[in-house]
Amino acid sequence: MGYCFGIDIGGTTVKIGLAAEDGALLEGWEIPTRREPTPEGLLLDIRVSILDRLDRGLDGGKKQKIRRADILGIGMAAPGAVTADGILHGAVNIGWGDVALAEEAERILGISPVCVGNDARLAALGEAAYGAGVGARSMLMVTLGTGVGGGVVLNGKVLMGESGVAGEIGHMTVNPFETVRCNCGKTGCLEQYASATGMVRVAKQMLAKRREDSLLRQKEVTAKTLWDAAKAGDALANEITDAVSAYLGMALANAMYLVDTEKIVFGGGVSKAGELLLQKVEKAYRSRVFAHSREKEFLLAKLGNAAGMRGAAALLLQKIR
Repeated sequence: MGYCFGIDIGGTTVKIGLAAEDGALLEGWEIPTRREPTPEGLLLDIRVSILDRLDRGLDGGKKQKIRRADILGIGMAAPGAVTADGILHGAVNIGWGDVALAEEAERILGISPVCVGNDARLAALGEAAYGAGVGARSMLMVTLGTGVGGGVVLNGKVLMGESGVAGEIGHMTVNPFETVRCNCGKTGCLEQYASATGMVRVAKQMLAKRREDSLLRQKEVTAKTLWDAAKAGDALANEITDAVSAYLGMALANAMYLVDTEKIVFGGGVSKAGELLLQKVEKAYRSRVFAHSREKEFLLAKLGNAAGMRGAAALLLQKIR
């Protein structure tokens, strides 16, 4: 049997998973993300970590060792737009500019091939292959965290696009009258309303305009306290969550006119709001889409923080089959 590594490069940690040829995750671990202007130092850290794991064997040496010759390649998820040639076009969260990441990784890691994709897109592929999307022909995943990420999987393949931005739903314009700029430089992006920070922004704006009592006036406003207050029946919190859900529903309706997937999956920290989030967003979606497109399955992601590295491994396995 062959094996591969799935690697998910984040702003704080790098998640590394060793997977079997059938996609089963055998072991996963993390190392700190080294922040430098180029990826060389971080790739060296990854090399040391994976070679050490191979030399020691699985489960701290209690299980079998895997020979380097049995490694089929590496899948790598990176936080930025990635094109089909393996070039990462900027990674703002880490401080890199444009870099031929696949080529650099093959050179430094000494393993080939290395297949690179955007982290949100590969998280969607991971959920489609091993998580909430199993059994579906197509799936759209929306990741609600500090920002809003997205990914589309059609017939089992992740959609990357010519410029590497296919599925970037967080920067779909949902309010053309917004004057505050998004981190991307545009205005009116979904991320400004539906990310964790965006929801807090909307909540604080509404709290400043209104006078009625609310649980949100008694504690620090976060995405979690906002949704907890809504679950507790707080009227203003429910009005705010309805408002941000309306933006999400609008964006999803627009996305369905292009990709028309079977399932819509929510991941990221905000998705811990659970069924209430699904109910509100689905209601908003159904009010804005064609009648024959309303019956989509709205689901919560299952893989958590492992989605990116599992999707990265899935990308590699698809490429070599």
